[in-house]
Amino acid sequence: MPGPLQVSGSVSVPEAELSWRFSRSSGPGGQGVNTTDSRVELSFDLAATEALGEALRTRALERLAPRLVNGVITIAASEFRSQLRNREAAQMRLAQLLREAIAPPPKKRRPTKPSRGAIERRITAKKQRSDLKRLRRDHH
Repeated sequence: MPGPLQVSGSVSVPEAELSWRFSRSSGPGGQGVNTTDSRVELSFDLAATEALGEALRTRALERLAPRLVNGVITIAASEFRSQLRNREAAQMRLAQLLREAIAPPPKKRRPTKPSRGAIERRITAKKQRSDLKRLRRDHH
């Protein structure tokens, strides 16, 4: 499954920047698990990448800071028995992670005033509620 990892429309990570490690999965799975290196680890050096512009890289480094080790992000996948499926899973996860890490920050919320109708509805509702409670109090 070589080739660059497509993160978003404009961003893709060249394959040379992805490094793979394969190892045996832990957990159940019988003899198969003891012989196939189906667990994969995908590492990507975020600090040194050329794939992102300066601004995006800085943003991603800040947002992923807790997950980085020396500027490198590592994703492990071992849920499938086939190494290929695990490699695909790891790539999907890395792409998703990077996509979220480089997304522009959400727009600031502009405060708005409630409309006159909304204010009136609120007041009416409050009146009704208070009337109801008053009725409950009086009818004892």
